Amino acid sequence: MRDFFITMNYLGHIYFSKEDFELMHANLFGDFVKGSKLDEYTPIIKEGILLHRKIDDFMGNHQGVKQLSKHLSPFLPKVAPIAIDIYFDHFLAINWEQFHKETLDAFLEKFYDYPLNTNQYNNPLFIQLIHQMKEYRWMNQYSKLGAIDKACIFLSKKLSFQNDMVFGRRVLEENYEVIEQTFFDYMKDAIDYFK
Repeated sequence: MRDFFITMNYLGHIYFSKEDFELMHANLFGDFVKGSKLDEYTPIIKEGILLHRKIDDFMGNHQGVKQLSKHLSPFLPKVAPIAIDIYFDHFLAINWEQFHKETLDAFLEKFYDYPLNTNQYNNPLFIQLIHQMKEYRWMNQYSKLGAIDKACIFLSKKLSFQNDMVFGRRVLEENYEVIEQTFFDYMKDAIDYFK
């Protein structure tokens, strides 16, 4: 289970969580919640779930991201949008200090050290994810191509359909400049949007 990291754009989600560590966790919890009935959750968790969906929606509908997905689809049929999530976290990790006043490691240590009240989250898989994310410092590895390779191979096995995610690192390396430029275009628009 320790290789479960980088299956989602965790770093991007916590970056857009308003420097609020409780909201960061609630945002990540959004991956574990389906449907529109959110009344059972505390206000901060509900806010995090809605923010998570807003980030996913903005990214999925961003023109540059849509064009990039179309560009990568011949190499990664059906999974290009998933790969882009991984790639964008990679570029965010590499360029973190262009977007944040702290180093990535210093920021992540604050996130890892935050004393989360797990009783608010009635989901053992989410609690397990958070514990392992903090124990193994997954997001600190996002800048490394080896971590991208591991993530793509792991994800390829976890998906329920035949896919080419195992080639994710190669696709990144062969399309590095266009993916990087799209990332910067997306971040510029996303930062304005989520202000």
